[in-house]
Amino acid sequence: GSPYTIEQLADATYTHVLTQMMAHKAIKDENIGADAAAAMLAEYVQLRDKRVYSDDVDQDAITDEDDRMALNPIDLVKLKRDGRVKGRSCVDGRPQREHIPKEQCASPTIANNSLMLIMSVAAKERRKVATADVAGAYLHADMDDFVLVKFTGTALDLMCKVNPEYKKLIQIRNGKRVTYLRLAKALYGCLKSALLWYKLFKGTLEDMGFKLNKYDPCVANKKIKGKQFTIGWWVDDNAMTHDSDSVIDDVINEIEAKFGKMTVTRGDRHTFLGMNFHFPGDGKVSINMKEYIEEAAEVFGEDLSKKVSTPANRDLFEEDEKTVPLDEDRAVRFRSVVMKLQWVAERGRPDVRLPIAYLTTRMTKSTTQDWRKLRRVLLFLLQTIDDDRVIGMEDIEVLHTWIDASYAVHPDMKSHTGGCISYGLGIIDSGSMKQKLNSKSSTESEVVGTSDYLSRTIWVKMFLEEQGYNLKKNILYQDNQSAIRLEKNGRMSCGQKSKHINIRFFWVTDRVKNDDLTIEYCPTESMLADFFTKPLQGAVFHKFREVIMGWKPISSLRKVGLI
Repeated sequence: GSPYTIEQLADATYTHVLTQMMAHKAIKDENIGADAAAAMLAEYVQLRDKRVYSDDVDQDAITDEDDRMALNPIDLVKLKRDGRVKGRSCVDGRPQREHIPKEQCASPTIANNSLMLIMSVAAKERRKVATADVAGAYLHADMDDFVLVKFTGTALDLMCKVNPEYKKLIQIRNGKRVTYLRLAKALYGCLKSALLWYKLFKGTLEDMGFKLNKYDPCVANKKIKGKQFTIGWWVDDNAMTHDSDSVIDDVINEIEAKFGKMTVTRGDRHTFLGMNFHFPGDGKVSINMKEYIEEAAEVFGEDLSKKVSTPANRDLFEEDEKTVPLDEDRAVRFRSVVMKLQWVAERGRPDVRLPIAYLTTRMTKSTTQDWRKLRRVLLFLLQTIDDDRVIGMEDIEVLHTWIDASYAVHPDMKSHTGGCISYGLGIIDSGSMKQKLNSKSSTESEVVGTSDYLSRTIWVKMFLEEQGYNLKKNILYQDNQSAIRLEKNGRMSCGQKSKHINIRFFWVTDRVKNDDLTIEYCPTESMLADFFTKPLQGAVFHKFREVIMGWKPISSLRKVGLI
């Protein structure tokens, strides 16, 4: 990890991945000042070499309105896990919000479920895997608007140091040295930069003969030498799978011809989006996020040596109005840790999905009670930090979904939905969410929960069909016979107590009638989704955890007569 302590970085802002601080402060820091200055100088050299800025601006023609709308550079120093110091220059794109609608700048990234599915398919088919990072990705895309950037202070000094000719452009405005440059490339921070890069990369893949998956615009496929080549990407990070290493080499070379040398990882171990993937060659893929957990514990900053057996007590949903709100320092750390653990729970540790789902609802009103609940999650994660999540596809033609609801468990008497999806070993997806409306019975809460979660199952089915894999069985397990009758028969099964349930909750009936879905009863003791609806304890918690984490197949539940 980093050799610098949290105390030394009092000015730092904690993000999902890295600890960072403003460059002008980092340069003055007695511990990292020299490294920070060198890192930022290297960043500005890259900006020059990639022609990110242009000086074709008439400095004398700048109006007060131009000055108001000009973007300011933001120079950051990031401290990576291995102690290296990296400089990053971006811009503050907030002024652009006045004239650029959100729909014109939103850029897609690969969905987590898509990534889990393509990695699971790669493991099942024993495909070769490569991950690759496009260096300075955004800077390959041209800016399609006229964007002014205003340089002052340290940023202006750095710009003039690597571009001495810019010194003649310096003016004095409101008593400060200033120079305006036109942004020529899609620099980080501009609202449209991510979308400009996405369009460029997507277009490049399409020119290479790839076809996008209709259900995820960041997954593309191409048949090469009779086998499917799949690529999925999150901004500049790419995951590629194919039967042949040489085919992967050819595709990488073609991409590099357009965007320059990439950082490429081959073999059976890959780190992608903070997840450590391992393909042992047995049809399974394992995921570990140990570094993220360690970072979260470091940010929490308090003793975490106590032993616990589960990540949450039975009182998880209870809210004591008499508890004291967190002070500002703890509140900031609370939000940062919960955000980190939300990323972990969704990707590497679904066994803490429930308590993290609850704690995300406490971000703006956290109390000492919430702090204790967060501590317990961290205690459990640290005790089990080496536990891997395992995913496998025992039968790619059979999809299993469990959906359950805990009735009126929240202080406002709303219910809680849980769900998970599996192809036989481990889970592809999990969900844990408070229902948005109050229901009048446990049966109604089950129907509402099905409406909340089942769309994920339908999406998985459609995504994999687009990838070329069709289902023979699509099974939904539920433990409430009344809810099953409602979902199978719709209004025909409505009695006096259920007529008020809105028709929108019966779209599942259409799926059953169209043979897309089969609903089967399973007893409560085998309801895997129960893990995501309430804080289970003891043997029940550990029994379900072994299946959810992929250490035992779902067939192990059948062996004891559970499903």
